[in-house]
Amino acid sequence: MKFFPSGHATHPQWRMATALVLAQLRAQMALPTYASAPTLGLLYITDHYAGEARELLDFLSAELPEVTDWSGTVGVGVSANNAEYFDEPALSVMLLDVPPEQYRVFSGVAPLPQVAPSASGGFAAHTALLHADGQTPELAELIGEIASRTATGYLFGGLSASRGAAVQFAVGGNGNMAGQGRAGGVFDGGLSGVAFGPGVALLSRVTQGCQPVGATATITAAQDNVVLALDGEPALDVLLDTLDVSLEGDPQPALRRVRATLAGLSDAVAGADSLADAPLPRRTGHFGTDTRVRHIVGLDGARRGVALADRVEPGMRLAFCQRNVAAARADLMRICAEIREELAPAEAEVGLSPAGVALAVSAAPAEGRAIRGAIYVSCSGRGGPHFGGPSAELQIVRHALGDVPLVGFFAGGEIAHHHLYGYTGVLTVFTDPA
Repeated sequence: MKFFPSGHATHPQWRMATALVLAQLRAQMALPTYASAPTLGLLYITDHYAGEARELLDFLSAELPEVTDWSGTVGVGVSANNAEYFDEPALSVMLLDVPPEQYRVFSGVAPLPQVAPSASGGFAAHTALLHADGQTPELAELIGEIASRTATGYLFGGLSASRGAAVQFAVGGNGNMAGQGRAGGVFDGGLSGVAFGPGVALLSRVTQGCQPVGATATITAAQDNVVLALDGEPALDVLLDTLDVSLEGDPQPALRRVRATLAGLSDAVAGADSLADAPLPRRTGHFGTDTRVRHIVGLDGARRGVALADRVEPGMRLAFCQRNVAAARADLMRICAEIREELAPAEAEVGLSPAGVALAVSAAPAEGRAIRGAIYVSCSGRGGPHFGGPSAELQIVRHALGDVPLVGFFAGGEIAHHHLYGYTGVLTVFTDPA
């Protein structure tokens, strides 16, 4: 097993920061425990470098000619093992040692094939790392379409986050990606990423950052993005009752509470008498990966409705929620424990769950798998300050997973499964084959 080389640095001049990263990568590639000839690079930069993105990529490509394929994007922050760089010029790089026949870089000019190839020996997408511009029209539908082009339907990644150009990196075959022509490797808008074949072993989990403040309800009436009724009651009345506020008299205190409240949406489930009818757990704040947190964007006093930043339909499930530091920390610890337990069930210890619930240990212990590298995409509203201090979020990840190579960025929205999330973190680890 070989670790994926990784490096990260900050400097006002991108050339100096890149030189520092290159020194780290070369030093690791010379070690016997790290891959010596990786061909796929992941590059994440903060928006301070967005204007020099093309020059930065060209410089890296020239200095690492063995790395023929690149993917990545820009964020308001980037992350590495135990470190976060927020609102400062920085980059984070990881080089993946994956067989060339087990991955494909794709973009708008070289899209992922719609139909998986037959048994003729062509590449078949199994999962995909996806980067996207949040301003792309019909983005949710496009994410679902990309997911449908993979065998598992599983995506992981996030939306570019930048106060300037929302650049993405996508280059394959040292600039000769089929269909790319002279477009180069830096794009602005659309979607891009890397599709992985079935031979690339990985695990991925979503961690939520909000705590429910009321019970789950079924949307019984809706129009476009406005929830009109929850369990037959006016949605606005349910929201005000949940928050124990009133719009009568001085509405400002109530409106402040509403502005601090979000809505957790999930698709309709079969069986109205399922466990989803019960109040959501408040101690851990764990919504589950089927829940997407959305902003409340308005109140409809005439129809007693609540407008959300997403389209809603009758039958969907909704729970009002609020951001909560303790819930976010507990849920991040939970997904890290789940990953460790799945990789080495024989070594999992009872009591790892932050909720105090014993983790199940496999009755038939399996041989443990090692982590080669990890990708962590977190919401730009999270990060160290939200978790209590600089780099606190990544310190939690390192404490749980150990000193493994890690790369990532702070996004304008997170992608997991075939959905777009908010206020979440998506942790993906590459492992030895099962």
